[in-house]
Amino acid sequence: MQRPRTVTLGVEMFSARTPTLPPATHTNSYALGGAEVLLVEPATPFEDEQHAWIEWARGLASQGRQAIAIVATHHHPDHVGGAVLLSRELGLPLWAHARTIDRLNEPGAPSGAAGASFGRRLEEGEVLELAGPAPQRWRVLHTPGHAPGHVCLFDEAHGTLIAGDMVASEGTILIEPRDGDMIEYLAQLDRLAGLGAVVALPAHGAPIEHPTALFRHYIAHRLGREAKVAAALEAAGPGVALDALLPVAYADTPVFLWPLAKLSLEAHLLKLEREGRAARASDGWTSANLSV
Repeated sequence: MQRPRTVTLGVEMFSARTPTLPPATHTNSYALGGAEVLLVEPATPFEDEQHAWIEWARGLASQGRQAIAIVATHHHPDHVGGAVLLSRELGLPLWAHARTIDRLNEPGAPSGAAGASFGRRLEEGEVLELAGPAPQRWRVLHTPGHAPGHVCLFDEAHGTLIAGDMVASEGTILIEPRDGDMIEYLAQLDRLAGLGAVVALPAHGAPIEHPTALFRHYIAHRLGREAKVAAALEAAGPGVALDALLPVAYADTPVFLWPLAKLSLEAHLLKLEREGRAARASDGWTSANLSV
């Protein structure tokens, strides 16, 4: 694996090993900018990888580039596992959305981010301007759904999207009940599909060269799964438990992935409930078609 490597104009990628979900094993960090630089994703909690990350960041100076801040796209452990140490060692402020900062201030914040001191709170629509021979302007897009404070960054001039965990080029994206919101996630995917991005740079996997098609594919995949969940719910009759729905709605998913699929199943059911298409009670879930 080559690291770092230039992936598009004015953007360098550094992939580091993290405790992420399979099939991914690494999280991509990005250096944005030709003179002033934003470092995106202080991801790795592993000491050897942190040393390599710091060496990469310090090495930017030899290119006439100077890091000014570290950005976290969201609060999940495989994205902020090195936040405190990397910020301290490099003397750089941490930037994130307010809802990410709130999550990291809760008890049980991910190791490596607990106690992190955040500076700038990123807000929807603001533009991060980076000076350089070819100045860059990255627009902040608040894209909740996978996580409440998730942000993407979009360079409108070149069509480059820093996608975080909205999509991946390996595996898929988990939407789970505590952090996730399936309705929001689908809405934000649709929004991203409307950007006309030329390339999307995900946190996991290689650059995505046809991002609009992938965003549309993700939406279709989720809606297809939703249809299977709704059909399984109706066929099961009233008061069915998650564990009984899972083998039916996810029959095409390997059994070893069912613990993750169960989280996704619940996220789909919560969406159906909010839309009036499902109901829950002490004995489990029921299709709205059966509860009238």
